[in-house]
Amino acid sequence: MLRLSKLTDYAVVVLVRLGQPDAAGDACRDVQTSPCIAAATGIPEPTVAKVLKTLASGGLVGSQRGARGGYRLLRPLDAIPIADVIAAIDGPIALTACVEGSGNGCSTESLCPVRGRWDPVNAAIQDALGAITLADMQEAAIPRAFRIPALPPSGPALRAAE
Repeated sequence: MLRLSKLTDYAVVVLVRLGQPDAAGDACRDVQTSPCIAAATGIPEPTVAKVLKTLASGGLVGSQRGARGGYRLLRPLDAIPIADVIAAIDGPIALTACVEGSGNGCSTESLCPVRGRWDPVNAAIQDALGAITLADMQEAAIPRAFRIPALPPSGPALRAAE
């Protein structure tokens, strides 16, 4: 079974939190501290701090020191694919040790009858994860039943369409 690490799951939650609008309705441009993010997400603060440091090393968040310090997104949520988050936390996406570019091998690599055959499968998974952004994850967090549908046109616009 393919399963993401708990830290990758937490990283998605933390990044989506960093990109949520503030009380004024504007996207969070200010920095947010790990204790504040922990309080908002329910993830323990030491774990949030560890995730944020790893995400900063991966180039997904920026950090600022000082009294007004904290973390901020370096790109908007719709420009951060899930594949980038996985790579920042867990390293390159590789289904098996012998996937091309993983840098790992196995003891039976030279005799393996399916050597190199996992590459297209791995590429398909990378493509799928690269097509889903954190903005998609944020939108999916709102159950469809609670989304407000667009109102049909009314008044002059409706009469013009008839």
